[in-house]
Amino acid sequence: MTEVQIEKRGHRRELMGVVIRNTMQKTVVVEVVRRVMHPEYKKYINVKKKYLVHDEKEAAKVGDTISLVESRPISKLKKWHLKEVIKKAQD
Repeated sequence: MTEVQIEKRGHRRELMGVVIRNTMQKTVVVEVVRRVMHPEYKKYINVKKKYLVHDEKEAAKVGDTISLVESRPISKLKKWHLKEVIKKAQD
């Protein structure tokens, strides 16, 4: 398949998050933070969720900000692919 065919596969969700663990092979754990208004108190709260992301080239390290894109299921819990590393961690 060419790059053009892959891009026209349909709408895929994209998220941004921070890598919090990369101890597995070809998999990183990414934490995505969303700001949501509480329905009763009208106060904004941060909602965190962790995603398992497939990282074929093992490019992401702990602390990196990455972009992830939804894909077909790779394993039981892994349904996201690493799109790009947006910002490297400060070492």
